[in-house]
Amino acid sequence: MTDQAKQSKTFPRLQNVGLDGLLITFAERLSDGANRAALAFRGRVEAADIEGITETTTSLASTFVLFDPLKSDLDHIRAQLLALLDGTDWADVPLPQGRRLWRVPAAFGGTRGPQLDEAAKLAGIDRDRAIEEMTSTRVRVLTIGFAPGQPYLGTLPPHWNIPRQSGLTKQVPTGAIAVAIRQLVLFTASTPTGWRMIGQTAFRGFRPDQDAPFTLGVGDEILFAPISEQELTEIENTDQTGLGGATSEVIT
Repeated sequence: MTDQAKQSKTFPRLQNVGLDGLLITFAERLSDGANRAALAFRGRVEAADIEGITETTTSLASTFVLFDPLKSDLDHIRAQLLALLDGTDWADVPLPQGRRLWRVPAAFGGTRGPQLDEAAKLAGIDRDRAIEEMTSTRVRVLTIGFAPGQPYLGTLPPHWNIPRQSGLTKQVPTGAIAVAIRQLVLFTASTPTGWRMIGQTAFRGFRPDQDAPFTLGVGDEILFAPISEQELTEIENTDQTGLGGATSEVIT
């Protein structure tokens, strides 16, 4: 039996989480298909508008559903979710509608990406190819977490399955791009990290003064547009929106 066949017999898996939550897991670890399924199932739950459900969210390979026990009960919510899961091949499901493609200016290498050369070497490529790949690969917001509005982006080609550092970088700035395990993080706050910093943007994923504080949504996609360090400095000095020169459009 193939690994995919074994997984299809095990997943999706529905588990209780406390008295008012259910977790639907589509795989043991991140894959494009599992993340796609988690996003698509969340969209299906929201479209179903099941009475009692108060919140849905996703992780890399799971969907979490929170409900109000005063308006519904666990058995009813569980039955409704199982009905939504039934009859769909979750290994090959389309992503939900309404997602956006963001084009985000970014400077790679130099003082704005001090660990680019190190990361490229670990990936077995040179810095020029690394920049070309980072600016030609559309990466998806796989999940948002760790800090408010902070996206985990992926997945990158297999040779970018590089490990985290053994130690921590004491601080990376807001808008930094860091890489590890075929993913990128676009930092929404200045923070320590074990991921290697390879680039910098003026993009703010968390804007608490806005009606929608999280700039990105899960399932959105990002294409980084290469700019020089000088161009990035100019954007930083003039941008008042927090978007850092980024533009977006609905994915059709």
